[in-house]
Amino acid sequence: MTDNTGSNDSTPDNLTATDGADYNPADAAPETGEKKKSALREGAILVAIAIVLYYVMLTFIARPYLIPSESMEPTLHGCAGCVGDRIMVDKVTYRFGDPRPGDVIVFKGPPNWNVGYKSIRSTNTAVRYIENALSVVGFVPPDENDLVKRVIATGGQTVECRADSGLTVDGKPLTEPYLNAQTMMADPAVYPCLGNEFGPVKVPEGRLWVMGDNRTHSADSRAHCTSTPADAQKGILCTGDPMAGTVPVSNVIGKARFIAWPPSRWGGVSSFDPQQG
Repeated sequence: MTDNTGSNDSTPDNLTATDGADYNPADAAPETGEKKKSALREGAILVAIAIVLYYVMLTFIARPYLIPSESMEPTLHGCAGCVGDRIMVDKVTYRFGDPRPGDVIVFKGPPNWNVGYKSIRSTNTAVRYIENALSVVGFVPPDENDLVKRVIATGGQTVECRADSGLTVDGKPLTEPYLNAQTMMADPAVYPCLGNEFGPVKVPEGRLWVMGDNRTHSADSRAHCTSTPADAQKGILCTGDPMAGTVPVSNVIGKARFIAWPPSRWGGVSSFDPQQG
């Protein structure tokens, strides 16, 4: 009688004793670790590419801006201390042409428009550094006096306002359907200049005369111009140096195209030309 107790016949047909001795589950660990590292690298690369593309878009194509004041009501909503409209600004259009009458533009305030501007950055050095870094990729507004107004007149045109003729460009009355008497708390049919009479101002070439749609609550070209002493005594503004109240075309950042936020305000921004009304 033969004892087969110690025999290797019990080894399964599909796995020899030698194969079983060579297999070690730990051998798979390095391969799994490499896959995880590869996935992390790919994820980091994708994030970096997304940030670069976003930066390129903000720099050359378009970027969002938050409306901080009520000067463009009712076209654009905004107020001090509240969350206003967030608009998308087209930075491509003016690479191929200059702003036109009726365009709503975002621009850097000229030096004499920056009087009283307060930095929006934190006084804490570390926080300020983070804010500046986030500003580069558009998550925080730039620390500059960026303004939004409507173009009323361009280089070579003469703008003027008188109580008996209203706002005119080259002597022709303007049509401005974007003005709202209730918002301004003044009726342009009764108060054509919606403030002091001004001009005539001949806009220098390469510069723009801009005004807010909320005409009675807007520190625009009228607020920054100069007047001769004699006219100032009469209450007539903007009869002095035309440079002070106008904006260089080179300061224009882009054209306001549409309201991106809040959803209830989604829609395009009117570029109605008041000179062609």
